[in-house]
Amino acid sequence: MSTIFYGALITPTSLTEYRALPHALLAVSPETGDIEWVEDDVPSGALQDVLARHGIFALEDIDLVELKLGEFLMPGFIDTHIHAPQVPNIGSGQQYELLEWLDHVTFPMESRFSDEHFARRAYTSVIKRTIDYGSTTCCYYGTLHLEGTKALAEVIHKYGQRAFVGKCNMDRNSPEYYVEPSASASLDATRALIAHIRSLPAPHDGRGEPLVRPILTPRFAISCSHELLAGLGELAAADPGLHIQTHISENAGEIALTKTLFPPASLPDPPAPLPRGAPNGVGGGTYAGVYDAFGLLRQNTVLAHAVHLEDEEVEIIKARGAGISHCPTSNFNLRSGCARVGMLLDRGIKVSLGTDVSGGFSPSILTAVQHASMCSKVVAMHARGAPPPGTRFTDRQLPVATLLYLATMGGAEVCDMAARVGSLVPGKAFDALVVSVRSDAGNPATWGADMDLELGVRDASAKSEEVELENFLERFLFCGDDRNVRRVYVQGRFIGGKEFGV
Repeated sequence: MSTIFYGALITPTSLTEYRALPHALLAVSPETGDIEWVEDDVPSGALQDVLARHGIFALEDIDLVELKLGEFLMPGFIDTHIHAPQVPNIGSGQQYELLEWLDHVTFPMESRFSDEHFARRAYTSVIKRTIDYGSTTCCYYGTLHLEGTKALAEVIHKYGQRAFVGKCNMDRNSPEYYVEPSASASLDATRALIAHIRSLPAPHDGRGEPLVRPILTPRFAISCSHELLAGLGELAAADPGLHIQTHISENAGEIALTKTLFPPASLPDPPAPLPRGAPNGVGGGTYAGVYDAFGLLRQNTVLAHAVHLEDEEVEIIKARGAGISHCPTSNFNLRSGCARVGMLLDRGIKVSLGTDVSGGFSPSILTAVQHASMCSKVVAMHARGAPPPGTRFTDRQLPVATLLYLATMGGAEVCDMAARVGSLVPGKAFDALVVSVRSDAGNPATWGADMDLELGVRDASAKSEEVELENFLERFLFCGDDRNVRRVYVQGRFIGGKEFGV
């Protein structure tokens, strides 16, 4: 039985535009979980005629989900940077900057995940939370422990979220109680995790695409020896479809230590020349140049933070097609700085949003959206003079359309999955949220759309339904939380949200 949604629909189309359709009709295939078709504007009186055009002659033959005033359908959020084992630490260590925070707060907690039973119990709570907050896809860092990270992948698989799961590679500059014994041991465990994740059954009776995928995860350059990065580069070269995630240029102290540990003379030549048109000599002596030297920058590499990128690094990241996970909550919280996201967008860099729990103190992409807006305003306030000519985003605040894009399609692009997720169009997977900004959502921070009607505000307004729907989206992005997420769908399957299990 097909599931058909009737009501308001919002979906991004570009960094500056999105579609707000008050009376859309969207069909989901029961066989594949993909979007079969979308009708943009269906008045209530024409519903049965439109369904009949698609071969549906009786409402009993479908699961019809009719949305109320103040409810709308939108793409699921894509969190491109989250540390699953750090969720128990949310709200702890607010007084530290990055490197001290790792030593005093993060590493002690992550070391506990050597206990597989502990890991499985903790990850069960973690995954339920991220789903209910509306993250349909996440790029997860596990710990350095093989069995604990296998458990993470299995829990995600059980609950039906789409995800990339990586075991942290870290064979140096880590506490004695939390470090891998050698580069070879780290690589062996990584290979074992990749094989395990790829052995998990695919959805839809094995006919669908895998939802949980492996991702190479050198924690950051500081924690990896030259030998380990070289080995990871070899794994990546042998498997072009294998994703990569790591950190870059988050904190001034981190950058300085990275340059000390990886002087240009110690680095090999990159395994592939830069594409034609990229400047020569780029990379040597930079943080990005370290990863590029070992073949770890490419179209499916996710680079978290990028707060203090040098101009040469921007060029090499663009040339390699890698993407950025902007983590403003963490960057504010750990006093790392404000990434110049507008500049990156104008330079053609793919940008997405990450929660970066627990440097970030919320597992919600909504919080990242709000802080990304504030971060762009801080950058704009500190800019000297007018924005550079010929730019659209540099040194300007990010508009709502851009924030929506970063949280959805931007994540799809950074994860090299834009053909499958990130927007609600025919042929893509139905990874979606049913959102409510009604009073019965129970969130006192969001003014209920039904209250507008009750108090006559809606009737007295000359706003079109499209403008009203745009207002609902803005309320959700800036005032919403998990209480406003009614339903969460991944590949057509209802997996979470406030109505799940009710």
